[in-house]
Amino acid sequence: MSKLDRAKEQIAYLKLWLGILVATIISLTGWLISNFQSVHWLLVFAAVFALSIISFAGYSIHKRIEEKIALLEEL
Repeated sequence: MSKLDRAKEQIAYLKLWLGILVATIISLTGWLISNFQSVHWLLVFAAVFALSIISFAGYSIHKRIEEKIALLEEL
């Protein structure tokens, strides 16, 4: 497998995980908006904390994708 093909596959794999994280963020946000008044405050806090962690992970994956795309220009 050439370096170009390997880099493309790595980008595709990272995009898959980024999509999963975005879907998780959307689902968790929807749940939080519809249930924040009826659930215990600790559960709301845990959901907000999870959203921040997942958002950071998404940002981190996004930066890795950008780095790999920049690396593609060199190949």
